[in-house]
Amino acid sequence: MPATTLATLHPGDSATIVAIHAEEALHQRLLALGFRSGKQVELIRMARFSGPLQVRIGTTDILLRRSEAAKITVCRV
Repeated sequence: MPATTLATLHPGDSATIVAIHAEEALHQRLLALGFRSGKQVELIRMARFSGPLQVRIGTTDILLRRSEAAKITVCRV
């Protein structure tokens, strides 16, 4: 499967994180939240009007800005 970004997934889609392409501060914050290469994520919901994305990693739900989600490369499962 080709790689894409977390921001392009649709609600209900699952994917595996391939890489995070962000500045150091954001990269460290995402690592602290559990975003690591090889981890599986599921897009739960997308807010309207370019609002945040609700992403599930394991049993934890996290809200991300679309601009942050666009920096996370994933491969659909």
